[in-house]
Amino acid sequence: MINRAGREIPDELLEKYGKEGYQGMNYRDSSSYKKAAPVVRATVDPKRSKMVSSIREALEKCGIRDGMTLSFHHHFRDGDYIVNMVMEEVAAMGIQDITICASSLGAAHDPVADMIEEGIVTGIQSSGVRGRIGEAISYGKLKTPAIIRSHGGRVRAIEEGDVHIDIAFIGAPTSDEYGNARGVGGKSDCGVLSYSMVDAQYADKVVVITDCLVPFPNMPASISMVDVDYVCVVDAIGNPAKIVSNVIRMTKDVREQMMAEYCTQLIAESPYFKDGFSFQTGAGGASLAVNMMLRPILEEKGITMSFAIGGITKPMCDLLDDGFVKCIVDAQAFDMGSIESIKHNPNHYEISTSQYANPMNKGAFVNKLDFVILGALEVDVDFNCNVVVGSDGIVRGAPGGHPDTAAGSKCSIIVAPLVRGRIPTICTRCTSVTTPGEAVDIVVTEYGIAINPLRADLLEAYKDSSLPIRTIEELRDEAYRITGAPRPIEFEDQIVGIIESRDGTIMDVIRKIKEVTI
Repeated sequence: MINRAGREIPDELLEKYGKEGYQGMNYRDSSSYKKAAPVVRATVDPKRSKMVSSIREALEKCGIRDGMTLSFHHHFRDGDYIVNMVMEEVAAMGIQDITICASSLGAAHDPVADMIEEGIVTGIQSSGVRGRIGEAISYGKLKTPAIIRSHGGRVRAIEEGDVHIDIAFIGAPTSDEYGNARGVGGKSDCGVLSYSMVDAQYADKVVVITDCLVPFPNMPASISMVDVDYVCVVDAIGNPAKIVSNVIRMTKDVREQMMAEYCTQLIAESPYFKDGFSFQTGAGGASLAVNMMLRPILEEKGITMSFAIGGITKPMCDLLDDGFVKCIVDAQAFDMGSIESIKHNPNHYEISTSQYANPMNKGAFVNKLDFVILGALEVDVDFNCNVVVGSDGIVRGAPGGHPDTAAGSKCSIIVAPLVRGRIPTICTRCTSVTTPGEAVDIVVTEYGIAINPLRADLLEAYKDSSLPIRTIEELRDEAYRITGAPRPIEFEDQIVGIIESRDGTIMDVIRKIKEVTI
């Protein structure tokens, strides 16, 4: 079938997974479902300890066996030790056919690629895949198609029962002996534990792994003792210095500065720019620059944001400290400045990923968002965005909250250079679709700005603007004039990945990249 995003989804795949193709942003509005429920082993005996001496003992007590689904969170990003630590023990025990359900996987988890080839890991379900794992998926090494979901979509899938977690492993900077865990304190601060909250509530068994055991009770707890089966103390759970991604940087690039200026002017001229507006920005150079450029406008007009949301960085925390933001609601700390902020500022709050972006609860924060600034690997003439598959056909990206915030916000702005490394960013048809064009409102490049024709109100709002408003087709033509029309990537028929829409319908499929023999 051809879904609402114009992507061909094989009927046999829909039948196999019991899914529908994507039918539009609000297709499941007002639908209902019974939440899934974990198996609970009651702790009635007050003398029974939750402490285990090793990860192996935790695995044994949790009844690890072939075919299980294990979950992990990625608050330590490239500094995470937990996934490899657990999976090395799983491999040493001779366990096979494991599905990893992670909030994201990156270069820190490259050893898992070897486990894919050995049949230890046969399934990947994640909100992001980078590094050697992405290569293994792209070349068809994984036994089953990887399932890629947004952050909100992952929570929905767990709550709705699309994926059942047998054992959840939660790396916690601090925990007491009964499992009350926090994202702050000790030597491995990561700020929040938002991604793992749903895992703690819905997994059959929950293991907290910490490198800092503190006296009971460790409060206020991000992960409650009522959801935790075992607590394991190890030497180190992660390297906080590597939480900072290489995309989190202040820019001196002229192109990025120009795009940031365009974004700032777009926001300032928007009908939504008024006292109490809400805002999310990414961690890229242009996005961070917008934070700085908005400050004098906020000060001049006496405007204060009601809340800021998302992956948080120090520049946003500085706006909070200086009174330009009333509060920050945080699902991921992106740098050490944001970690320090949530420890000390009472108006900086930790929220769950369900509160942040789940499309199938009774209302998420993204639904109250005015502006979001996002990036993209590709944007096509239908405003569809690709943030997962690289220009070489390799899986190397993350939907994260991209589809969630684009769908929920009043004005979603995609910032991307017209050409990236001689590859056109604005194109006729995306390699894959992560975020559908109907959720994308404005595309900003250094060569001009395109407004989605679906947003007649925005076209009217900017009709007299000095901004360089162009059509998306004009931007595509300019990109092709510079680089030439790109040669299509060659893929085989085998489906190696499924990109789910945030509501659980199928947005797109990823096929095995064709290997060139020399």
